[in-house]
Amino acid sequence: MSQFTVQDTSQIITPGLLVFREQLDENLQHMIQIAGDAARLRPHCKTHKTQQVVSLQLEHGIDKHKAATFAEAEMLAETGVKDILLAYSLVGANVPRAVKFVQQYPDIDFYVTADHRVHIETLSAAMSDAGTSIGVLLDIDTGQHRTGIVVGDEAAALYQLIHDCEGLVPGGLHVYDGHQHQESRDERKAAIDIEWDKVIAFRDGLRDKGLDVSRIVAGGTASFPVYAEKDDPSIELSPGTCVYNDGGYSSRFPDMVFPSAVRLLTRVISRPTSDRITLDLGYKAAASDPPAGHRFVFPDLPDAKEVLQNEEHLVLETSQAENFAPGDEVYAIPWHICPTSALHKQIYVVADGEVVDAWPIASRDRWLTI
Repeated sequence: MSQFTVQDTSQIITPGLLVFREQLDENLQHMIQIAGDAARLRPHCKTHKTQQVVSLQLEHGIDKHKAATFAEAEMLAETGVKDILLAYSLVGANVPRAVKFVQQYPDIDFYVTADHRVHIETLSAAMSDAGTSIGVLLDIDTGQHRTGIVVGDEAAALYQLIHDCEGLVPGGLHVYDGHQHQESRDERKAAIDIEWDKVIAFRDGLRDKGLDVSRIVAGGTASFPVYAEKDDPSIELSPGTCVYNDGGYSSRFPDMVFPSAVRLLTRVISRPTSDRITLDLGYKAAASDPPAGHRFVFPDLPDAKEVLQNEEHLVLETSQAENFAPGDEVYAIPWHICPTSALHKQIYVVADGEVVDAWPIASRDRWLTI
């Protein structure tokens, strides 16, 4: 029997998300091995969104964490994390939420990002009015052009503004490069190094002005091994997906050996033609941001072709269709696990081929209490 199957699936409601505990543990250990030291890591919790995975990371000595939403930040805080970066620039109702967060968790080192003076000045006014403070990292744009500001005089002026504004504590730089997806490790490293040299020169210039730049939160999953090779003590490595890993990263980055620890268990509900089976695996159960037809990997059906997907159905064409009847089970690896997790209330935990627990995916919502 494959290590990624379950002996008794009778109590699993499909489509169901499963995590295989042994592979999860191996992925965590491999992540620390690449980093060289758990203290260098600030993993992103957006992939799993569960307190239990965070607890495992804390047990391994990973005490700094990253989030994208207040729900994720609150989940981290309630799990016992004392150093949290909410890697998002705050606007609208999120500004008073930041005040509530630092008031509710005064013993936590809490940081957010900013890339515009509006972020900085609005946050400063809210924090100073409340008589409290928050850490702010300047968000640097290294080429993705999603958020951030390119290094230069304007960026330096913004960092100086963070330093000068009441209620704000300059926390360093946030350097996310999600556009660096070159399959070749050498090509990826070359592209990252070009931008990294600019960031380091910028950081050194800020320090020459007497400004504290204590950390550079660098990269994501694809660039994680490249940054891990750098010996700058200010680097905090920020992978996310590799904790579970998925079909996308496994297919595109052969240098990153993180077998997927998750599977979607789905059941056949129909066999409409001689070469088709229909599964209960619609796009309400898995991320639909990959293009239609490329949302899953089926380890046991290598010739499967995704020909139609609706809210509750996935139709596959496969030469093995005649081997299936309604009720039969299929395991799928999602191409993109992070938004897939958010579609499930819980994740079934499998160890030694048995379902041993079900972990709530606590921070899949936009808000918990704050």
